[in-house]
Amino acid sequence: MTVNNPIKVAFFGECMLELNGTAFGAMQQSYGGDTFNTAVYLSRCGGGNIKPWYATALGDDPLSLELERRWEQDGLALDLIRHIPGRMPGLYQIQVDAQGERRFSFWRDNSAVKAYFEVAETPLEARIAEWDAFYFSGISLAILPADGRIRLLAFAQALRKRGASVVFDNNYRPSLWPDIAVARDCFSRAFAVADTALITADDHQALFGFASLELAVAAAQALEVPEVVIKRGAAPTLVRSGNGPWHSVPTQDMANVVDTTAAGDSFAAGYLSRRLRGTPPEEAAQFGNRLAARVIGHRGAIIPLDAMKDLL
Repeated sequence: MTVNNPIKVAFFGECMLELNGTAFGAMQQSYGGDTFNTAVYLSRCGGGNIKPWYATALGDDPLSLELERRWEQDGLALDLIRHIPGRMPGLYQIQVDAQGERRFSFWRDNSAVKAYFEVAETPLEARIAEWDAFYFSGISLAILPADGRIRLLAFAQALRKRGASVVFDNNYRPSLWPDIAVARDCFSRAFAVADTALITADDHQALFGFASLELAVAAAQALEVPEVVIKRGAAPTLVRSGNGPWHSVPTQDMANVVDTTAAGDSFAAGYLSRRLRGTPPEEAAQFGNRLAARVIGHRGAIIPLDAMKDLL
């Protein structure tokens, strides 16, 4: 049942066309992107109490129009999208090995979302007073030019100052950044404006050059962010809120891994679907881990709704 005043969550990022398969072999066409995947799963897990908006940019081509039609079916509000004539959606090709691990190839130089902030005021900024929460990621920052990153971080800072929740997911893809120093600076600024940080320990280690995963985890635990969640693959998830203690939350059985795509994205949605409604952090992390375990047992970023209905 949908409540009269749902929690309004704005997401910013890129949803790309996806080709899943081997080079010159059969490929399945779909779509996905880190913040988009989280928005879709949050829509499913919100129980009608949470409404996600997706802010991005598309072109005016048939692929863009079809993507938008499908996103609406996925349960997202889309009136924050900018349509930029002459631009196209990004494209990526994914290959998955026998262990379910992924290898990506990207075509996104002319991606429409790069130009999202190239106007005096975007739809996202114009409606800043509406949002109860805002979600962005390291990839959200990476796909923008320098001026766009400044605008995005300023928006997040203003939103948090207004009292809304700002959630930052540290997805780090080295190939998307012109220089590691730029990436480190942007991530540090993102942590500074967030009240919730979702940390993948491997990405934290790669970005900041820690000699071991243990050192990366210790550094993440020391972040001055009110709420921190540290994901460590199959190892227990660590979570701390405010001045409370750290909780260690076991992950679910991952014996039947088919495709790890969107494991972290779905965890984030499961976690936020509970936290935004007041569930304690450790219980929210338990649900996030259950959802992620279900998602990696299926191929593709967005699994069929029927495959997760029992979790809802």
